[in-house]
Amino acid sequence: MNTTSTSPPEEDVNLLLPGRSLPAGAGWDWIAGGWRLFLRAPLMWIIALIILFIAFVAIGIVPILGTIAVQLLQPVASAGLIVACHSLERGGNFELEHLFAGFKRNFGSLVIVGLIFLVGALVIVAIGVAILAMTVGTAVLGSLGDPEQVVAAAAGSILMILLAVLVVMALMVPLLAAYWFAPALVVMHGIPPMAAMKESFAASFRNFIPFLVYGLVLFVLSIVAAIPFGLGYLVLIPVIFASTYVAYRQIFTYETAAPTVLAPDR
Repeated sequence: MNTTSTSPPEEDVNLLLPGRSLPAGAGWDWIAGGWRLFLRAPLMWIIALIILFIAFVAIGIVPILGTIAVQLLQPVASAGLIVACHSLERGGNFELEHLFAGFKRNFGSLVIVGLIFLVGALVIVAIGVAILAMTVGTAVLGSLGDPEQVVAAAAGSILMILLAVLVVMALMVPLLAAYWFAPALVVMHGIPPMAAMKESFAASFRNFIPFLVYGLVLFVLSIVAAIPFGLGYLVLIPVIFASTYVAYRQIFTYETAAPTVLAPDR
């Protein structure tokens, strides 16, 4: 394994490339560490979440351009939360100014990450639509003029609809893997967008089993969070962001003494 050390904004964090391969239990450790980071400033986490939600809704009101802007700015917002997590990890506070860290540090690179993700998602959706057009659309158009045949053709195309959905989901997995750690690598280490997404992709699949455990636990927690009128998401969403930071630290960084908040529960 090659070790690459850079001079990140926080000099107490050293970059490790390629990222580590961790055991299955790491998936739970990420969530546990995220929970501990949340507990260090629960009110600020919730306030930050509400601020970001309102901001994105306001931006998204603008037709088309607003939706695009929201997608491009998501990595910028994620970067701000990453910086907040680093402050909490070191015993500092979660300040509102942390939310704007992505605008002050490597803003252009973060936006490019969002752009790459947006273009990739649009291509994947286009593939799904093309599959539907070539199967369901063709079958329905070939039955025009006979209502019964139209219904029969549409019913017979259910498997093709499921196929299109599965194809889209399968293609989204590698795209999400490439995006997952990219904001952290860009804001904390100044890695170029494409290189950050490449490292994120490789590390995510290198840790496929931990991520599987992580996803299953989050699936269960998401059901629990939805029970009290969805209010549980005010806690779960911050924990997810914080757990992403914990995963990034365990996979991509090293230091002489690891902070207690990142220590695995054993």
